[in-house]
Amino acid sequence: MKYEIKRFKSLAIALKELEPFIRNGKHLQTGRPFANFGGMLSREVLANWLICVVANEAHGDDARMTFTSDPLGGDGIILDTTTEETWPMEHVMVPYQPDGDPVDVGATIMKAVDAKNNKGGVAYASGKTLVVFLNCKGEEWYPNHIAKALPVNLTFGTVWAVGFQGVEDGRYRYGVANLHVEGGDAPTWIVEMASDFSAWRVERKQ
Repeated sequence: MKYEIKRFKSLAIALKELEPFIRNGKHLQTGRPFANFGGMLSREVLANWLICVVANEAHGDDARMTFTSDPLGGDGIILDTTTEETWPMEHVMVPYQPDGDPVDVGATIMKAVDAKNNKGGVAYASGKTLVVFLNCKGEEWYPNHIAKALPVNLTFGTVWAVGFQGVEDGRYRYGVANLHVEGGDAPTWIVEMASDFSAWRVERKQ
């Protein structure tokens, strides 16, 4: 059986489409799903885009990894166009609390992971990648610590965390962390978008 999926022609086009939603941070938290993109939320599209661009940087190929809608109603699918491998995505958000104190981000990530991990067991999470979208203001946190503290019974294939870092001269910056210890460190990157959203730069931090 063939399923209909939606996919941007390029990650550059996707970024331009995301521009108004990135500039309007409220949409990332409360915006309606995109009916023309499989019912995905703007934060889900953005997080999948961020993971693709850091994976492409690691591969040295800006066009290798892309993402599509999920015809089965999930939070998108990341596609390796070279190997044709796919990774169904599952997203959870740590919301922004404008009137609250800064949160303990590390503890909040763990709480979000535990909630998703316990939601439906192996049948629900097997083969999926979990993404924690940090739309909060909080204390400094350390990806290595979180990676080493993930549940021993984790049913997701891997866990990523992405979060807004700030804006400098119109350039939006996001942090991306793969919460899997690799040679002693959980890989982390900063993605900086050009002020006109026509390009981006990826910097590996560890």
